[in-house]
Amino acid sequence: MSVSTSAAGPPARVRASWRHPALSLAVTYVVGPVATILCASFLLFAVLAWAPGDPVAQLLGPHASDSARAAIRARLGLDDPMPERYWHWLTGNLHGDLGTSLTYRQPVSDLLAPRMLTTFLLVGMSAVLILVAGLLLGGIGGTSPRWRPLVNALSGLGVAVPAFVATTLLISMFAVNLGWFPTSGAGGGFADRLWHLTLPAIALSIGYAAYLSQLTSSAIGEEAEAEHVQTGRGRGLPRSWIFRRHILRNAALPILTASGLTVAGLVAGAVVVEPAFGIDGIGSLLIRSVSAKDYPVVTGVSFLIITVFVVVTTLLDAGQHLLDPRLRKGR
Repeated sequence: MSVSTSAAGPPARVRASWRHPALSLAVTYVVGPVATILCASFLLFAVLAWAPGDPVAQLLGPHASDSARAAIRARLGLDDPMPERYWHWLTGNLHGDLGTSLTYRQPVSDLLAPRMLTTFLLVGMSAVLILVAGLLLGGIGGTSPRWRPLVNALSGLGVAVPAFVATTLLISMFAVNLGWFPTSGAGGGFADRLWHLTLPAIALSIGYAAYLSQLTSSAIGEEAEAEHVQTGRGRGLPRSWIFRRHILRNAALPILTASGLTVAGLVAGAVVVEPAFGIDGIGSLLIRSVSAKDYPVVTGVSFLIITVFVVVTTLLDAGQHLLDPRLRKGR
């Protein structure tokens, strides 16, 4: 018997196919992130294309002739329509070609490759500090009413201190006055890199760790006051068992969300910390390229930051679905 259609809409079989779990997962974890990256990269490219200032004037200087300016603009494709330039840039990215720097006269990918290791090492150290300090302080504040005011005070102070202020204080105290850490640079070998990046990692992680501590303390404290937890305590159940099965399990989802978003934002936060410590990472490269109006480098670094953020948040969303069965059932 054939399936008839009516004004009410497509057949139930067709409508159900769009709710297939595999199709839903593909849209959520593949199509959605790719579309987000494409939209964000197009907006970024459009903003830089329409930004005030002429990169050709920055490249040739104020005394260049009109013919020289026209030749450079034609060679760089700056006279082409913006959508066409974006298409050439996007298709080049698919082949690993991020363009050529106007200032360094080198491929952007060659400029990013040696600096990514330094930045990602800084981000990794900061992430460890954030997770250890934030979860530890938040756990103490959430489970111990006696220590909660102190934890809240420290967290509030950490959130209120900007990264550049923390950078100045750390350099003045531990690098200049005490001489315990180097004042600038990223070091040579692996151990030396870790030593040089200790202060920058602390400066980058203070605000994020304080935020994570506040959220962790609030989530655990709220679950500890829940009715079913109080009932379990009244029945004489072990406190460790109640904490693992009821408090920590229910508070894990917001804590995981905050942890993932915090780590995802660290690459952008490195833009503030790296120049202050004289670290030649992608953050410092971005700052110098913005000042020099080196738009291919600015676009390449910004595209990298956007991609890292979208990938991390997508993995975070997948982790939430694994932890919470209600999300897997679509409730």
